Amino acid sequence: MTRSATCDIVLVGVGGQGILTIGEILLRAALAADAPASFAPTKGMAQRGGFVKAELRLGRDGVGPRIGEAAADLVVTMERSEALRGVCFVKPGGSFVLYDDVWAPTGVMLGAARYPERDAVIRAIEAAGARPVVLLPSEIPPIDGRSAAANLVVLGAACAVPALARVLDAACVEKVVATRWPKAAAANVAAFRLGLEATGCALFARLAEAGRSGS
Repeated sequence: MTRSATCDIVLVGVGGQGILTIGEILLRAALAADAPASFAPTKGMAQRGGFVKAELRLGRDGVGPRIGEAAADLVVTMERSEALRGVCFVKPGGSFVLYDDVWAPTGVMLGAARYPERDAVIRAIEAAGARPVVLLPSEIPPIDGRSAAANLVVLGAACAVPALARVLDAACVEKVVATRWPKAAAANVAAFRLGLEATGCALFARLAEAGRSGS
């Protein structure tokens, strides 16, 4: 961890995906590393399926938790359509982690609205001047015959982003992952490492290319 480094993060998703858990783990890791941190979660009307957003500011002493538009070093989202709500927060030169899950809202299911294509979301991220990191649910391999914990894969991918890595060491975050659910520590750590290793390696390149060609 670089003591002078800071990282402002916006997390976006829907209830039930574990997006707030990502923020809580990063907060715990920051506190364990004695790094200043503030965390402001916001939940939608529905416990499951409602809009969820959280703002996390790391390495900043004496500041409020809110992050303005075009000010986040990193935006993390776990649902494609909700990703469009997060685009306005990422700064030019920032990173945007997109776990391309599809939770069609009521309007789409009733035929009153169209669901965005993946490529359109990626273009919006790039138009904001950010680097997209795209993870496809169908391409995440199972762990011990079971689906990997998606939010922990996403957490690992986020921890590989340079802006966050300068503030928090991935090993510190991994320790929090391992101790939070002791009975599932091995599988959860494996999911975290999968995301960590996917970003910036051949697996990520393959997923990103699939993100561009799919919908």
